[in-house]
Parts: sequence; structure tokens; C-alpha cells
Amino acid sequence: MRLSPIMSGYIGRQFASAFATVLLVILGIILLFDVIELIRRAAGRPELGISPIMLMAFLKLPQMLHTILPFAVMIGAMVCFWRLTRTHELVVARAAGISAWQFITPVLAVAGMFGIFEITTFNPMAAAMYSRYERLQDELLAAKSSAFDISEVGLWLREPHDDGEMVVHSETVRQEGLVLHIRDAHFFLYDRPDHFYQRIAAETASLEDGAFEVRRAWVMEGGKPSVFKEKMRIPTQLTLDRIHDNFASPETLSFWQLPGFIRFFERAGFTANKHRLYLQSLLASPVLYCGMVLMAAVFSLRPNTRSGGLLARIGGGVAAGFAVYFFSKVIYALGLSATLPQTLAAWTPPLFAGLIGLSGLFHLEDG
Repeated sequence: MRLSPIMSGYIGRQFASAFATVLLVILGIILLFDVIELIRRAAGRPELGISPIMLMAFLKLPQMLHTILPFAVMIGAMVCFWRLTRTHELVVARAAGISAWQFITPVLAVAGMFGIFEITTFNPMAAAMYSRYERLQDELLAAKSSAFDISEVGLWLREPHDDGEMVVHSETVRQEGLVLHIRDAHFFLYDRPDHFYQRIAAETASLEDGAFEVRRAWVMEGGKPSVFKEKMRIPTQLTLDRIHDNFASPETLSFWQLPGFIRFFERAGFTANKHRLYLQSLLASPVLYCGMVLMAAVFSLRPNTRSGGLLARIGGGVAAGFAVYFFSKVIYALGLSATLPQTLAAWTPPLFAGLIGLSGLFHLEDG
């Protein structure tokens, strides 16, 4: 017997309702703890007030959603199946000849479609908000005003000084050992905030020994003729390690920006393991959500309410969810260290969760 569209829609709505409720509760708890943590970090900055802290907490919240979604999907699916079992709706469906695989299918479809929506539509907004959160965190809490950005439009670097700042732009970046080489570099020097006074256009430059070694450069200053210099040295406090630390984190880049960023990053001679692994984990997230639904079905389709059986199933479901989480973190760390290929590290946890759920359902439903 095939599952009717009406029943499929009903089960899908039940899951969507339970999932939304669980997600809102978890996000509310995370927001509360984030606000408390930000207040603690801002304890020495009484001039900030509560408004910037609340703004930072809300800007960070969408990015946290990607981390908690597997748990929300699993708990929402368990609540949905328990509700349908408690009201005997699944008992009637089984009596009508509908198997567990047929009424799990609408829940899998909703979870998979939400995963696709999350990475293609919601993720760009979350990345933009998280990028804004990191800038506010550096400016308000960490008292850092330097900025570094590398993308398909090239490298942009801003270094503040006591009496002004320096902005560097280059469209070609290459790393060789501990030296950073840039081509067609432009240095914009400010002697005070928002007051430009000098520009240096260089054919090549390299960052080494606490300075930019500039070659074949034109020095331009307002009201004076341009001066050509074969070589010159521009002091800086930047180091290659500091530049690496300030690379755009994967969470600040949207799903659509990541492939281009990775290509440019690797052409520049840098390693993009972290960004490549994050991209693969985004692609694998719909499969992970479906795997969590299958695991939830194992612990909730046949709840035994006698002798503490229900409590044991709840504990088993929660333990299984955390086991998948810790397993994914271990595999993720192996992927970051290049011990495992990034694709294998990103796709192993979703496939692991899915196979565990499938094997459990085969045992329970088909003997």
C-alpha cells in the first residue's frame, strides 16, 4: 500500500512543528548563555552598554544554528514519532498495511529539503552576520583594529599605527617558505584617520624581517611629482603568522563564496584544508540530517512505556546523538590535520549515522 499525499503531508507537518519547537528552545538557551559570556568578557568595558552585547549575541546566533541542527532534527523526529505513537496514529497506519519505511519517508524528505535550504539560502545570511560579529568582537572586546581579507578580488590588508594607518592591496599573492610575495602592490598611507597623504605603487613586494621589501616602485604624494625608486623598505609589525591568524574563517564565507575563495587561496600558495573541509561538511549536512532521523526512528517508533522502557529509549537516543557528535569532531580534527582526505572526513559522520539508523530499523522492522 502506497502512502497517500494527505498522510505524507500530515506526518511532514507534525515533524516540522516538533522540529521548529525544539530548535527555538535550543536557540533560546544558546542565546542566553552567549549573552552571559559576552557580559563576562565585557566586564572591564562598562562604556559598551547592553545594546552592543545583545547585537553581537544575535549576530552569532544564526551561525550556531548549523552546529545544533543535527540535534534539533533528531530530537524533533523523536518527539514527532512519540506523539504519533501515543495517539495510536501509527498503530492504525500499521494496521492498514503501511510500513515504518513509508511513514518515515515524509520526515526524511522534510529534513533533506531543510538541509538544502539551509546551505543554499540561510547560510549566506548567517555567514554575513557572523562576519559582522567577528568584526565587532575584534573592535569592542579584543581591541583589535587590523583587518585582513583575501578573496577573488585580491588581498586587502590594513595595519593601524599610532599616527595613522597603512592599507595594502594586491591581486596576486604567493607564499614561499616563510616569505609572502605580492605582485602589483599598492600601499596607501594615512598620516591620521581618513587623511590620505601618500601612495606607493610597486611592481613586486615581499614581507620579510618585519618590513615590506618593495621593488620598482612609484611614490606619489599630493602636490609633488612622482618619484621612482628601484628598492625601498616599508616597516611593518605584520608577520606571516599574524596574517595566517587573520585569514577569513570559513564560517564568515557563504556556501557560494567558498569555492572561489579556495581556488584563490590555493593559487596563492596557502593551504585551504579548513575551508575545503567546511565546504564538504556543508554539502554533507542534508545527508547527516536524514541519518539523524533514521537514528531517532530506532529509539522512538516502538516506545515501551513499562518498567522504565521509555526513559531508557530517551537516554539511548540522546547518547547516540552525542556519540555521533564526538565521532564527527574526531574525524573533523583528522581532516584538518590532513591525516584523512577532506571529503572522507566530512562525509564519514553522515554516512555513519545513516548506516546505524538503517541497521537498527532493519532489525526492528524486518527481523
